[in-house]
Amino acid sequence: MIKRSLIFFFLLSATSLAVLAQDKDSVKLVNADWKKTVISSNVSLKVAHFTAHDLFNANENISYLELTPKKHQWGFDLGYDRKLLKTTADFALEKNAIAAVNGSFFDVKNGGSVDFLKYGDTIIAENRLEKNGIRARHQRSAITIHNGKLKLEQWNGKSTWEKSLNAEHILLSGPMLSFKGKTQGLDTTSFTTLRHPRTAVGIKKDGKIILLTVDGRNEQSAGMSLHELNKIMRWLDCLTAINLDGGGSTTLWVEGAGDNGVINFPSDNKLWDHAGQRKVANVLLITKKP
Repeated sequence: MIKRSLIFFFLLSATSLAVLAQDKDSVKLVNADWKKTVISSNVSLKVAHFTAHDLFNANENISYLELTPKKHQWGFDLGYDRKLLKTTADFALEKNAIAAVNGSFFDVKNGGSVDFLKYGDTIIAENRLEKNGIRARHQRSAITIHNGKLKLEQWNGKSTWEKSLNAEHILLSGPMLSFKGKTQGLDTTSFTTLRHPRTAVGIKKDGKIILLTVDGRNEQSAGMSLHELNKIMRWLDCLTAINLDGGGSTTLWVEGAGDNGVINFPSDNKLWDHAGQRKVANVLLITKKP
């Protein structure tokens, strides 16, 4: 009886400590000294740098755009190239965007998306399935854009799912972190559990949309696991959130800001500066309406 009581006590203590740590991290995030900049009508940029190993016991640099999809002068769009790889900034400038984040996964050697991408009536890229013929983790969720409005969709298990989605533009990515308030199951691979730079899109309870980057691979910012990234998105009140390509690809760009518009610290050059953009195959854009 005493042995059982001790086991129960230690389990309860461990659980309580985990909850306290999570509460500490969530309070730290919400109460951080966020530097806010108004980018456009109903578009704001928020940046916070945690430098005392006080978020998930690490230094972290987080930047995000918060967009209110009401009456506005902007809309969402995709930038892409079938073969050429370009920086997020280059894609944004080509379409006269006001802001952009890097998009989904791509072929680093040969260019082009490895995930389904449809633009208008044209299929730009099909899914490149895993060797066993199943979908990759980043082919089970989608960003859809119709009339400039963004939605996040989850795979229904059917092979023709993405082609049945009713939207002008479709970009698959993933994994889905949360969907309609429910945390989604994440695998135990190093992609999920290790800390990397991350890019995510989320939709809040009030309908606002968040485009977020977490820097990493540097003593100034450790990066996050997908579990930590999911917590961040939930603490920012996102009911639904999707992971995009990360690592050296992670980039947040804003027209006229800072060094060539790059807000975060892309890690592809292994330096803590704004010059390390990786060339990518596709991006998510915020563009001015005609």
